[in-house]
Amino acid sequence: MINNYERFLTFLNKKLSTCFEEQKPYIFCHKGCSKCCRNAEFPFSFLEFKYIIIGFMNLDKETQDKIENNISKVAEEKENYKGEPPFFYTCPFLINDQCSVYNYRGIVCRTFGLLSAKEGNANITKVPFCINEGLNYSVVLDKKTNKISSEKYKESGIIPEPVGYNIGYSFLTGESFEKLFNIKFGEKKALIDWFLENKE
Repeated sequence: MINNYERFLTFLNKKLSTCFEEQKPYIFCHKGCSKCCRNAEFPFSFLEFKYIIIGFMNLDKETQDKIENNISKVAEEKENYKGEPPFFYTCPFLINDQCSVYNYRGIVCRTFGLLSAKEGNANITKVPFCINEGLNYSVVLDKKTNKISSEKYKESGIIPEPVGYNIGYSFLTGESFEKLFNIKFGEKKALIDWFLENKE
């Protein structure tokens, strides 16, 4: 199963590399930014969780201890959380503003930063939240509507158009890819919930 999942990731990474290259003028991701690793829910399937644990087991003891400490902190934060769901938090694998298990990261981590087409309606796009911090696609953002603006695009002078790709999490972890790569993603839940479940 893991070998087949790695085949799927090779396929996905190749597709995403093409997307990121096509949208390069709009992308401001850089090493150490880590905004996408903070204040999110991080949906993970059981298969993704198993895979990230492999990455964890390959780390040195000191880094493992830091991650386990981070998990404990997030678990405590969730226990004391009084707001409306979902509960957002910093990924416990983030160490010194870098992903400690980068090659084993989840699908949602791999796709973040691009515009994604809404499933069932390619004319509606979902923007990455870092757009509001002057990062990805911010040069074509209409701040009044919080949507990509064709006027801003024309003013920008950028040649490739901002495009929304079919990279929604439900689609990428759906039945069609399970059949194609002979994998089973299994149950999906927030990353922290996998750790909480496995501690019980």
